[in-house]
Parts: sequence; structure tokens; C-alpha cells
Amino acid sequence: MSTAVAKNLMADMKLLGMFAAFDQAVTAATRDQTSYTEFLDTLLQAENDYRQERKTGYRIKAAKFTLRPAFEDIDFTASRSISKAQIKELYGLQWLSEGRPVLLIGQTGVGKTFLAQATGLHACACGKSVLYMTVTTWLENVALARSSGTYLRYRDKLAKPDVLILDDMGMRKLSSIEAQDLCEILEERSIGKSTVFTTQLPLDHWSEVIADPVIADAIRDRLEHAALTIHITGESYRGVKARKLASKKKDA
Repeated sequence: MSTAVAKNLMADMKLLGMFAAFDQAVTAATRDQTSYTEFLDTLLQAENDYRQERKTGYRIKAAKFTLRPAFEDIDFTASRSISKAQIKELYGLQWLSEGRPVLLIGQTGVGKTFLAQATGLHACACGKSVLYMTVTTWLENVALARSSGTYLRYRDKLAKPDVLILDDMGMRKLSSIEAQDLCEILEERSIGKSTVFTTQLPLDHWSEVIADPVIADAIRDRLEHAALTIHITGESYRGVKARKLASKKKDA
């Protein structure tokens, strides 16, 4: 079989990873006199890598991130309380294996959203499904689902991802019904799933933004004993970036 026919067959069968790697693999096999088995291994690995990359891309697209941060981009030169050990704990995803929630607590600008989305992006790369949204967006979606009679379907949708990231908890107060909705989501996701919250409010202050004290206690009980909690204090990322930019302009 000629190489042209082989490549046409690969294209017809949608073996696009093999197709892309074929010419280089043939050249390397001819040069190094590798065996047929090694040549086939190279092509199979290329196809597997291609498919995994596509799946990761689909998961990232479905997650609806607003940023594409990476753990490698974290600036440890800024004066903040988060440690490399805590970053390593997030990166290891053991909390996800255990189905634990995560609380990232700190003032505006310390990198909570950056860290939450970096964690979600890493989870996608590790084969996990993720969904990101702000709490405000979630509340808008819940209201729309209730008005259209699709609330249960929407709640089931939120129960499915391995990781659900709810950004900016506490930016607005929750009514009793909204608080109950949140409690139900946490209950639906209590086995084998993880919910990540970013918030400026320590957990014992959530009652300030949850109208019903009974539901507030129920939510706090679901989180405080199981959650991986990271408090972040220190200077704002934006302030650090502004100083670095000013320094570059001055040097220029």
C-alpha cells in the first residue's frame, strides 16, 4: 500500500492524529530503521494524543471560563498569604477525588477568580468536567428556569459536572427561595462531586447574605466540616501588575 493510499484511508476513517503524524513517523522510521511494531506504536500514540487534546478542548469550551489561567502563571513575588503547599494541594485534585467542596476566601483582587479558573482548567486537562459561572449568573439562570418551568432540569444540569465553580458568593443577598436552591445543589452534589466557591466573606458571615437563618445554617453545615478552605490575604494582583508595568515604562 502506498503512503498516499494509507493517508487517504486515515482521513476517511477520521484518524486525524495518525494522519498528521504519518509523514514524520515514516521519515523517522526509515532513518532509524525502527520495527513495524514501533512504527505502529508511534502512530497509535499520535492518534491517542490528538483525541485527548480534542476532548480536553471540548471540556474547556463547555466549562465557559472567562479566563484561561494556569498554575504556572501564579506570581509568588506578590505579597500574599497563599503558599506553594496550598497551590500544590489544589493542583493535586485529591479534594476532587474525595468529593470535597473548596472555599477560596479573600478580598477583591487577591486572585480568587484566577485561582478558581486555573483549578478548573487543570481539572479539564485531567479528564474532569467543569462548569464555571458567577453567583449572579447562576441566580439569573435559576430565575429564568423557574419562570419557564425547567428548574428541575437546570438543577440536574448543575449536578452533573465533576467541578462546579460559583464565583463571587456574597456579592448579593439570597432570598429564602434562592438559598434553598443553593442548598439543594449542594445536596445533589454531595457525593463524588466538588463545588468551588470564591467569596470575600468567611463562612461564618454567610448568614449576612442569606435571608433564611435555618437554610444559612444548613449550607454552612454542608461546607465548614468538609471544605478545603484557603484564606488569601495580601496585596492586589492588579496593584502588582500596575507597578510592574510602570517599572517597565520607566526602564524603557
